Amino acid sequence: MNPKQQIYWHTTTQMPGSSNTIAPLPNKADVAVIGGGYTGLSAALTLAKKGVSVAVLEAETIGWGASSRNGGMTLTGLKLPMQSVFKKFGRDTAKQLFQCSLDSVSAVERIVKEEKIDCGFARYGHLLTANKPRHYQALIEEVEFMDREFDHKVKLIPPNEQQTEIGSRLFHGGLLDEVSGGLNPAQYVTGLAHAVENAGATVHAQARVNKIERREGRFVLETDRGSLTAESVLVGTSGYTGSVTKRLQRKIIPIGSYIIATEMLNDELAKELIPKGRMIFDYKHYLNYFRLWNNRMIFGGRAAFFPETASMIRRSAEILRREMIQVYPQLKDVKVEYVWGGTLDFAFDKMTHVGEDNGIYYSLGYAGHGVAMATYLGETVAEAMLNGNIKEHPFAQFKFPSAPLGLYDGRPWFLPFAGAWHKFLDWVE
Repeated sequence: MNPKQQIYWHTTTQMPGSSNTIAPLPNKADVAVIGGGYTGLSAALTLAKKGVSVAVLEAETIGWGASSRNGGMTLTGLKLPMQSVFKKFGRDTAKQLFQCSLDSVSAVERIVKEEKIDCGFARYGHLLTANKPRHYQALIEEVEFMDREFDHKVKLIPPNEQQTEIGSRLFHGGLLDEVSGGLNPAQYVTGLAHAVENAGATVHAQARVNKIERREGRFVLETDRGSLTAESVLVGTSGYTGSVTKRLQRKIIPIGSYIIATEMLNDELAKELIPKGRMIFDYKHYLNYFRLWNNRMIFGGRAAFFPETASMIRRSAEILRREMIQVYPQLKDVKVEYVWGGTLDFAFDKMTHVGEDNGIYYSLGYAGHGVAMATYLGETVAEAMLNGNIKEHPFAQFKFPSAPLGLYDGRPWFLPFAGAWHKFLDWVE
């Protein structure tokens, strides 16, 4: 096996490229947005449509990071199970946060329709598979809990019926949520970037922000392509949050996630693997997630916790192929054509956080739920900036924690231990 180290999604569209580097930076803007992914572009679109002058500053090319490297799943819920959120934050806050997750999928659907973005979005539904019988028992409780506390209907898929949803005998049933969706992430972020420019905002690639200063009530941002001043700043850098916003960097753990894409499968085999086109992920701590696109199996997971390097990507391709064949023995002779990696942003409490820090607004900590949630929070944080009510935002109602004892400066030295701990949890369960 010798797959290309290339992001498969990038082969399906013309990603925003060097044209974004031609136009000079404006001298000033009402809002400077740091990060040219879902969060930053969604915020810029919202602001520009309200007549605000916006400059989007991206260190690489637009959509370069997780926004074009993910699995393309627009999911309901949060990284933490809703029962955990309920116990930790109480009924009222949990209901608000879950409603945000529902609204986030609707936000993507609306933007795709309004901006005519051809990215294959549909409400495919997601399937959470039980790796062990005790997981299935937990899913029985989850169905009852979601109905009782959130009036949200999810469906239990018993083990003897799971072949209607997944062509694998590895699992012990699952839980189906038909509200979730999926799309091609590269096509989506590209369409979002075009919509931002059409709305009147300026988008600047290769404009890494190296320094932010406060001068006479305004922000001065020094970038690789010059400097500009802005009344407000919004940070949407996710797993690529750097030292220019050091206080935020110390609250975010960058974690690697890796994906392989197979060659095109015949229609019969593709239908056997995922009969109804669901977005699928398993119950494990060291989880796998997979779906079909254009009859290719897109199979991802935490093959390694460290952010991507060439050697890590090669190793991850081997691990993910083994995992894929364990789920689907039918694919043992199928060629893996592409492998790539990306970086997620986890907060120490595994929650998403929005707010304002020393005058700088932020939305961070998507923990693998960023396709829909980043879109939604880009919109709602932008609106809160305009209205001056960021403290009332549902995701600003709880503390954004730092590392215990302050033992973290933004360099995740503890990731090997975290990976080992998650594997241990899967083993003891």
